[in-house]
Amino acid sequence: MMDLSGKVILVTGGTGSFGRKFAELVLNECSPEKLIIFSRDELKQFEMQQALDYKPIRYFIGDVRDRERLYRAFDGVDVVVHAAALKQVPAAEYNPFEAIKTNIQGAQNVIDAAIDRSVKRIIALSTDKAVSPINLYGATKLCSDKLMVAANAYAGEHNTRFSVVRYGNVVGSRGSVIPFFLEQRKNGKLPITDGRMTRFWITLEEGANFVIRCLEHMEGGEIFVPKIPSMNIMDLAQAVAPECEYETVGIRPGEKLHETMISKDDARSTLEYDDWYVVQPAHKWWNTESFVDTNGGRPCREDFEYSSEKNEKWLSVEELKKMVDEL
Repeated sequence: MMDLSGKVILVTGGTGSFGRKFAELVLNECSPEKLIIFSRDELKQFEMQQALDYKPIRYFIGDVRDRERLYRAFDGVDVVVHAAALKQVPAAEYNPFEAIKTNIQGAQNVIDAAIDRSVKRIIALSTDKAVSPINLYGATKLCSDKLMVAANAYAGEHNTRFSVVRYGNVVGSRGSVIPFFLEQRKNGKLPITDGRMTRFWITLEEGANFVIRCLEHMEGGEIFVPKIPSMNIMDLAQAVAPECEYETVGIRPGEKLHETMISKDDARSTLEYDDWYVVQPAHKWWNTESFVDTNGGRPCREDFEYSSEKNEKWLSVEELKKMVDEL
């Protein structure tokens, strides 16, 4: 178990919605020696600096595509949270080479720099879209996840360990459906892709707290999946704009009706805990017996699938409305 107090922590893509919330929590609760925000947007760094005026925080302009810049940034760093990615599904479909450069080659650069600079722990953020992907964004994140898990073998004698956190849609994050619905309700009409659509749902604070917990508990090689509720798109529409007219526009290219965070194929190597799942790596260097003995966990049944439409936990219209009101 790793104590984050007194550690030097770096977040790639740190000016995004997750990075800002993660920075707030880490600075207030974990007492790091230093927190480095690594991103390529100077305006977002300036705006974040005005909002988060903490002594231990540093702002470092750079891009995960730039291998040499990562080597400089990772010097003296203990922990890396890799959140940088091109995340918009339509943008990735239209700009596939750019998505590959950031999401796949950028992940490889992070791995190489982390090993060579003797970073102790790295957690990469993933997405439900990486499971049985049907769009390029999901496919690039699947590749990134595979790279991160396999990096534990590449680390060799270095004490560098890599794990992945996978979760669903984040309430109110940039590009999510809630800000879009809030804007569209001014027109009195909400476009609905498909009334049957379901999604996993997590708040920014829950996601950031989960990453902190995983950093403290990780062995290296796991994919951590939190137990979070699902929501139906029509319930969300009712929560945001019950007075509006709803227009069905159809599912967009590269979009699923439901999302999955653990497939049936992964269930065979998945352990269940009270409030999360751990997908164990299918590599010879991973010792399942030792991990179970040390960390517990119950094997999932072989036909188990963690998907948004089969979830046991659901958000009601009232709960969704409360989330929207708190944004």
